[in-house]
Amino acid sequence: MATYPLPVQHNRRTNELHPLVYRAMIGLTIWLVLSVWALFSRGAYEGVTLSIITLFFVVLVGIPVILWLTWRRNTDLNDNVAPYREWSSGSFETWTGGISGREASMQILLPIAAVAFGMTIFGLVFLFATWARDAYTRKICAYRRLISSP
Repeated sequence: MATYPLPVQHNRRTNELHPLVYRAMIGLTIWLVLSVWALFSRGAYEGVTLSIITLFFVVLVGIPVILWLTWRRNTDLNDNVAPYREWSSGSFETWTGGISGREASMQILLPIAAVAFGMTIFGLVFLFATWARDAYTRKICAYRRLISSP
């Protein structure tokens, strides 16, 4: 009887996020800023509001990027990054213990994604409500002109 060795499962333990998680964070932040710019760009103080929002998110994304660039400059770049599938199946170390990489990435990305998608939906509802209000106002004005015309 022949015996075959079982494949060895390497349960990698790390405390570093995968680069795809950082890219997803930046992408969701850009999504949020663009949805705010596109869907809420109305009002008397439009320029001030949009510039403050953009400055806030530039700082929000800029600080982690600067920290990452500093870390990258001062570390050995010969380390190969594992594919996301392998990283997510490994263990991610936190202060309170280890969790799976998949769970860590979901816990990190879920709040950002919820805000980005929620703000987009909120902006679309705001946009449609504004269009409906304007259409209703035009109908009322047209009706009043029709009634008051001799």
